Amino acid sequence: MTFLEALPLALLGALLGLDVVSFPQAMIARPIVSSTVAGALIGHSEAGLLIGVVLELIALDTLPFGASRYPEWGSAGVVGGALFAAQPAGMPGALPASVLAALLTASISGSSMVVLRRIIAGRLERSRGRIEEGSRAALLSLHLSGMTLDLLRGAIVTTLAMLVFSPLVRAIVATWGSEPSYSRSVVVVVAAMVAGAALWKVFHSVRHVIWFFAGGIVVYVTLVFLR
Repeated sequence: MTFLEALPLALLGALLGLDVVSFPQAMIARPIVSSTVAGALIGHSEAGLLIGVVLELIALDTLPFGASRYPEWGSAGVVGGALFAAQPAGMPGALPASVLAALLTASISGSSMVVLRRIIAGRLERSRGRIEEGSRAALLSLHLSGMTLDLLRGAIVTTLAMLVFSPLVRAIVATWGSEPSYSRSVVVVVAAMVAGAALWKVFHSVRHVIWFFAGGIVVYVTLVFLR
């Protein structure tokens, strides 16, 4: 993949990476959304949706609250969706290789968010005096520069990940030996286990949440039967 081919995906990764924390936090950075949109850019939205569901199951274990460290799924979803959608349909090893690339991207991008927080903290310290004096310009400058840096962070991470992992995924797919159904089954089972563990922790840490979960399932099943 050339730089020009990766540019639209870089812009998408930048926007979705921005949504994770900075703005607008509209949940469009979730893997099921980001991977599907990335797959649509490649021309195979169904493939993007498939890997998006798998990554979403894994991402359920992530609770992005406060100053905790966590994977960044916006850019990672774009990378995983684009890489999987770029492979010919039914190719063995395409799903596990693309999921691996997305997981590595999520981890690296999560670390880049920590670096960004430190940079913003340094800028805040330098502007503290003006902000405490009530300077509106200093406050706006801090917010806008933070969002701009986050936008650039997402673009850089997505571009580098696509340039590095695109040939790696192609190489893995070219040498993969097992049947596509086997490898996909293993990936889905592992993702479901991670999602199950995440739900188990939520059910045992938040009171009555299981009843809301059960209610949502009942409403969904009812709507399906009423169609």
